[in-house]
Amino acid sequence: MIVGQDRAVEQFAAAWERRALHHAWLLAGQRGVGKATLARVAATRVLADAAGPEVDEPGLATPAEHRIARLVEAGSHPDLRWLERLVNEKTGNLARNITVDQVRALGDLFDLTPALSPWRVVVIDSIDDLEKGAANALLKMLEEPPANTIFFLVSHAPGRLLPTIRSRCRRLDFQSLDDDALTSVLASALPDTKEFERNRAVAAAGGSAGRAIALAQLDLVTLEDKALKILRQGDRTNSLRCGLASELGKRGAGDRYAAFLEILPSVIARESRTLSGAPRQRALDAYAEARELVAVAPRLSLDPAATVFQLGGILASVPDPVP
Repeated sequence: MIVGQDRAVEQFAAAWERRALHHAWLLAGQRGVGKATLARVAATRVLADAAGPEVDEPGLATPAEHRIARLVEAGSHPDLRWLERLVNEKTGNLARNITVDQVRALGDLFDLTPALSPWRVVVIDSIDDLEKGAANALLKMLEEPPANTIFFLVSHAPGRLLPTIRSRCRRLDFQSLDDDALTSVLASALPDTKEFERNRAVAAAGGSAGRAIALAQLDLVTLEDKALKILRQGDRTNSLRCGLASELGKRGAGDRYAAFLEILPSVIARESRTLSGAPRQRALDAYAEARELVAVAPRLSLDPAATVFQLGGILASVPDPVP
C-alpha cells in the first residue's frame, strides 16, 4: 500500500497506460515515504500487464493472486532484478556499498531474451549506495538502455548523484507524509501499538512512515528522549552518556544502535531551530560533527558503545556550561 503519494503514483500509472515510458525513473525523497514500495508495486504491474492477463485495476494495483504478483513476492521473477547492499557473511552486517560487480552482473539479464514478456525491470535501492565504479557502470547502461527495460532508482539524496545520471532520468518526487497518513500507516503496520505510542512516533517521525514504524518498533522515542536530555541539560558526570552507551552497546542491540545513528542528526537539527545565539551555533556545530561520525562509524566498524559515548559528548557540548 502506498500512502500519501498519489501524484507520484498517478504520474507513473499514466505513463504506463499510454506505454510512453521513460527508461529510467528517479524516485526522490526522504527515507521511509514509499519510494521502494512504489518501485515494487510499479514493477509488479508492468510485468503483470506485459505477461498477461492484463490487470483490470485502477492505478498500479495488481491482485495478489496474479501469477506475476506471486513471482515478484517470492523474489523469483526471472525478468526482475533488485539491487541493494548485500550482507557481509563474515560480520553479518550490510556491506558499505552496492558494488560495481553487482551492477555489471545486470549484463547477464540484458544478454538474455526476457523470459515471461517483452519487459524487464531493474530496481536499485538505493542508488545513493553505489560505489563510484558502480555509478559509472550504471551510467553506461542508462546512456544506452536495453530495449523494454525500466530502471527504478531510489534516492534519499538526489542532489548528491552524478548530474549525468540525474539528467537521464525522469524524476518522481515523494512528499513527507502528514500526521493522518502516518497514523494510518502505523495502525496498519503495528495494530497492537498503544495510541499514545503511535502519537509520539508520529510527532517525532518528520513525515517519514519508515521512521515512524522504527520509532514504534524499536522504542526509539525513549532513545530520542535520552539524547534530548543530554542536548538540553548537558552531562557533567558522564552518567547519561554512559547509560546510553551501555544500552546500545550490549549484545542484541544492533538494530536499535543502527536506528539511533540514523535519527540522531535530525534530532539535533530539530532542536537547533528552537535555539538562538551561541547555543544555536553550538547545535549546528554538533549537527555537523554528529553527522560525520554516524556516517563513518558503520563503515569503519567502530565500537558501538564507544561511538555512542562520543556522540553523547557531542550532545553535551550544546547547552550553556553550568557554573
